[in-house]
Amino acid sequence: MTAKTKKIHVQYYAVLREARGVSQETVATNSADAKELYLELKHKFGFTLGRDLVKVAVNDQFKDWDTELTSGDTVIFIPPVAGG
Repeated sequence: MTAKTKKIHVQYYAVLREARGVSQETVATNSADAKELYLELKHKFGFTLGRDLVKVAVNDQFKDWDTELTSGDTVIFIPPVAGG
């Protein structure tokens, strides 16, 4: 049995936005949760930040990495921000 492909809206900030080259996109994925999605995108786009350094929000609320994703969700990956 194969996982069902979902369309997830992804938003990137700071170094992740710079690494990806866009601030948002819609991706088709079989990832079951936020953790799998981040690892998929990290591998695909060469993100260097480990998951332990990134916060995740799903549908505008901070969530745990094991939050299940459904088609149409918006996932935001928020890396640490340096300021001065």
